[in-house]
Amino acid sequence: MKLNISGRLREFFKNARHVTNISYRPTNDEFKSSAKIIILGIILIGLIGFIIAVLVSLIISGNFSLV
Repeated sequence: MKLNISGRLREFFKNARHVTNISYRPTNDEFKSSAKIIILGIILIGLIGFIIAVLVSLIISGNFSLV
């Protein structure tokens, strides 16, 4: 399906209008629970990255061996 630029723009705005029509503003409880989950995910990924960085630095410095 090959559309020209104006056809593509029309299709994009049609899809964008559809998305805004079916979306809704979350309630306070929904927002708070989503924020908690996102914050916990960020903290978890940060901790995993920190642990990996510490292990790599210990292995490189020679103070930690796996055997």
